Amino acid sequence: MKPAIADGHAVTIHYRLTLDDGTIADDSFGGDPLVYLHGASNIVPGLEKELLGKNVGETCEVEVAPAEGYGEYDPTAEQSVPKSAFPPNAPLEPGMSFQTRGPRGQPMPVWVRKIEEENVIITANHPLAGQRLSFKVEVVDVREATAEELQHGHVHGPGGHHH
Repeated sequence: MKPAIADGHAVTIHYRLTLDDGTIADDSFGGDPLVYLHGASNIVPGLEKELLGKNVGETCEVEVAPAEGYGEYDPTAEQSVPKSAFPPNAPLEPGMSFQTRGPRGQPMPVWVRKIEEENVIITANHPLAGQRLSFKVEVVDVREATAEELQHGHVHGPGGHHH
C-alpha cells in the first residue's frame, strides 16, 4: 500500500489549472507529471492543503482563492524601466520573467507586463496574482521522501532537471 499524502512525502500528480475565464494556464496531462515534496511549500498553499490525506489514484477538483494561490494583485508592485537598462539583444516579451535584486539584495522574480516605445513595465506580481485557480488533480504516486530530498526541501524528479 502506498501511504496517503502527508508532510515529508514525495508526491507525483497530474494537474490542469484553469482560470475563471476558462483559460487553461497549465496542464501536465499528456506530459510529465509534477513531483513535489509535501509540506515544503513547493506548490501553492491552497492546493497543498487540499491534497493532504489523498491517496494514489484519487482525483479531485480544488478551487484556490488568490490569497492561497499566487497572492492578491498589488498595483504598487509595478515599475517602468527604460529599455536601455536591458541588454541590447534581450528578447523582451510580455509574460517573461527574470530575476532582479529585491530591496535587501535578495533575488526576486519579476515579470514583463508590457513593452512601450522606450520603457518596459515590469511587475513583481506573478502573472496569476489575483486570480482564482481551479485545479483538477490526479494523484499518480506517493512515497516517503529521501533524507536528501527532505534536507533540500524539494524532490528530484525523473531526469533530475526542472523546467
